[in-house]
Amino acid sequence: MGFVLYDYWRSSAAYRVRIALNLKGLSYESRAVHLVRDGGEQHAADYRAINPTQLIPSLLDGERVITQSLAIMEYLDETHPEPALLPADARGRARVRALAMTVASDAHPIGNLRVLQYLQSSFNADELQRAEWSRHWIAVSFSALEAMLADNAATGRYCHGDVPGMADVCLVPQFYNALRWKLALEEYPTLQRIYDECNALEAFKQAAPEAQPDAPVSTPA
Repeated sequence: MGFVLYDYWRSSAAYRVRIALNLKGLSYESRAVHLVRDGGEQHAADYRAINPTQLIPSLLDGERVITQSLAIMEYLDETHPEPALLPADARGRARVRALAMTVASDAHPIGNLRVLQYLQSSFNADELQRAEWSRHWIAVSFSALEAMLADNAATGRYCHGDVPGMADVCLVPQFYNALRWKLALEEYPTLQRIYDECNALEAFKQAAPEAQPDAPVSTPA
């Protein structure tokens, strides 16, 4: 039995896993879980049985369920080692994990859908305030990433060397969010360059939100 990815077109975490699967040349079945419709399909009992956190993505490998995008990527690296998403050396792996976690652990959780919904429902934050919240926290992470990547000998065409890996897989969806929330990007030339390099690759193009079967044809939901 092949991989099944519980997915949503605009989920940053699911976007990461799509890229990782594509980079490794692994085919998968996408099962859309709409995060907004009917109060959010991720809260339905059938999905809670798969992933009690009620978050996207979940990856099924046969009867195994793997959750959390970084854990999924490490699982894919261990079960399908080539091409690797993490460097072969311990120092390189630590650097790539730190870059990836700056997005996935520090910035993304603060600005994901359930946080924005909570800001609206509990603090009456309007659309402009939620957008400013998102821009602020993306900017904090981008300032750190730019400093970590610029003029570092380990940075190549991509975040670490000349082969895309886990750090790039995390950066690109967050850069997509930055564009969505209209963050001014002039202060992040290294991130812009790497984003452009990544998006020239088919693995990234095919994983893009608008390329997904559940993406809306017109007005996003």
